[in-house]
Amino acid sequence: MAIILVRAASPGLSAADSISHQGTLQCSTLLKTKRPAARRWMPCSLLGLHPWEAGRPSPAVYSSLAVNPAGEAVVSSEQKVYDVVLKQAALLKRQLRTPVLDARPQDMDMPRNGLKEAYDRCGEICEEYAKTFYLGTMLMTEERRRAIWAIYVWCRRTDELVDGPNANYITPTALDRWEKRLEDLFAGRPYDMLDAALSDTISKFPIDIQPFRDMIEGMRSDLRKTRYNNFDELYMYCYYVAGTVGLMSVPVMGIATESKATTESVYSAALALGIANQLTNILRDVGEDARRGRIYLPQDELAQAGLSDEDIFKGVVTNRWRNFMKRQIKRARMFFEEAERGVTELSQASRWPVWASLLLYRQILDEIEANDYNNFTKRAYVGTHGSGCGSLCPSVA
Repeated sequence: MAIILVRAASPGLSAADSISHQGTLQCSTLLKTKRPAARRWMPCSLLGLHPWEAGRPSPAVYSSLAVNPAGEAVVSSEQKVYDVVLKQAALLKRQLRTPVLDARPQDMDMPRNGLKEAYDRCGEICEEYAKTFYLGTMLMTEERRRAIWAIYVWCRRTDELVDGPNANYITPTALDRWEKRLEDLFAGRPYDMLDAALSDTISKFPIDIQPFRDMIEGMRSDLRKTRYNNFDELYMYCYYVAGTVGLMSVPVMGIATESKATTESVYSAALALGIANQLTNILRDVGEDARRGRIYLPQDELAQAGLSDEDIFKGVVTNRWRNFMKRQIKRARMFFEEAERGVTELSQASRWPVWASLLLYRQILDEIEANDYNNFTKRAYVGTHGSGCGSLCPSVA
């Protein structure tokens, strides 16, 4: 079992303050002070509460380490992802100071009206598969909404490689080719019309390739992995397949000029919404995933609840299952709460599609509860149309 240690980055947090928060933590007996001026470590178990619940509202305050059974400190998934957040925020701040020049895709002989057609097609795909989200984008400026459509379409095409009709024929080599195609796209060498829309978008906004590469890595995970030992592993998966979308989208959505929030905190909130959406997907689709031989639930937490894979495959709602689900839903809501704090920091015209994603997905958790936690044979639906975008909602908050 790994123990998570949460480092208090604020120099004003005393050992007494740390102890006062420990009542909410799972492993509450560990408090380490190396020397008077050293950083202090507070424990937080991956099996229950997120480090943000340790008394601070923002993930930007913390970095986390895991201690393996041998007593060696290893970087947790959360810290690895937060390092990406810091890189994206730094890139945005740097490029906002030096505006991006308008550079059209190089190797695709496409007239201006051809790019318009490419963006229009992206909009049609977004409208078809994510109606509510699409309507929200219509409140954005034309340039921003077209860019979001292009990002959405690339994410959808990537997701369909492993979840679409040809998923059984997809190999790691095919994903390698898709990543090479992504690199060409970022170099201004798109393969087709839809690629050209995204290539044009990244020439206009300070968008980095890393979250796109990470999403492809998430697709690789789906090819080789059907179980997750703990929440640390699941968190990384959720980042790969959904949190990345938020990081892709922040530069397009824009931060409100009147916002006092740091760029890092806006990216962190975007990440939180992606994680929340994906955790909600997982909880909604337990039965469906089980029928495909997949269990996207932390194995150690299942064991602690007295549950096993066999219980998932049987699909019987018991008190043990209800208690387990209550804990999982609480965690997902915590991420939604963190995301919600960032919505008002976005450019005003960009907020509605984000609110649509957040509110609709959060209601799915309510529906799971209303179904008495039966997510084996009942699928939680919200409204008549839903958002339609799943984890592919540009999860910016």
